[in-house]
Amino acid sequence: MSEINKTGSIVCVSTGMTLGAHMSPICRSHIEQADVVFAACHPMIELWLQEMNSDVRSMQQFYGEGKDRRITYREMVAAMMSEVRAGKKVVGAFYGHTGVFAWAPHKVIEEAKAEGYAAHMEPGISAEDCLYAHLGIDPGTYGCQNFEASQFMFYQRNIDPSAYLILWQVAIAGDKTVKRFSTGPAYRQLLIELLTEHYPLDHKVALYECPTLAIDEARIDWIPLSDFTHADISLITTMVIPPSKKMHKNQQILDRLAELDKKFQ
Repeated sequence: MSEINKTGSIVCVSTGMTLGAHMSPICRSHIEQADVVFAACHPMIELWLQEMNSDVRSMQQFYGEGKDRRITYREMVAAMMSEVRAGKKVVGAFYGHTGVFAWAPHKVIEEAKAEGYAAHMEPGISAEDCLYAHLGIDPGTYGCQNFEASQFMFYQRNIDPSAYLILWQVAIAGDKTVKRFSTGPAYRQLLIELLTEHYPLDHKVALYECPTLAIDEARIDWIPLSDFTHADISLITTMVIPPSKKMHKNQQILDRLAELDKKFQ
């Protein structure tokens, strides 16, 4: 490949969760200086991006009802790489943190680097960051486990009920088709059954949704785990499960640490 064909570049930037409030100065600078910006964001955020750059192309067109989302993501990568190979300075702008629950940004950077183009990712404020703030959770207090809901169901995971458990994308829990935008009560019931191995049915869980607009409030609905089957949820709903058990001391390690403290005092 000639040097002139390697003048293209790709930067995947994060728009944050809330319109106009979360984008970092460096992400904004990349958008403003780009030749072309591909956006996978809330429609209102995409309109805002158009104020920063005259060539903003929405990637919402690649989604479709009943369409395998893996095809959609590959089409996103192909669209971005086409402009990179044309020698353009390309930006991919993604909702929240561009590296969290987003296959296309990681893939396009991997592909661009493999072909010799400059490529990197800029971090941003994610739904998880907002969740900690809105629910008043410090993940350092008890520890925190994060799983995509379907992956949690498909594989045997070791759960610590003395720590927080956060399940993402619960609206499509159990979906193996990668085509649906929701599953249903029967699938949710299976998730509940799996969770009751560690939590009682009356254990309170939070259904959380981060606001897109600064004037809106976060959704935080506390419900018994048993009520999740028929709860009102969407693609942006996250389930937060507080600890159901106390942490137990590892006395053997504590004793050994005490011996070390005496030795090195």
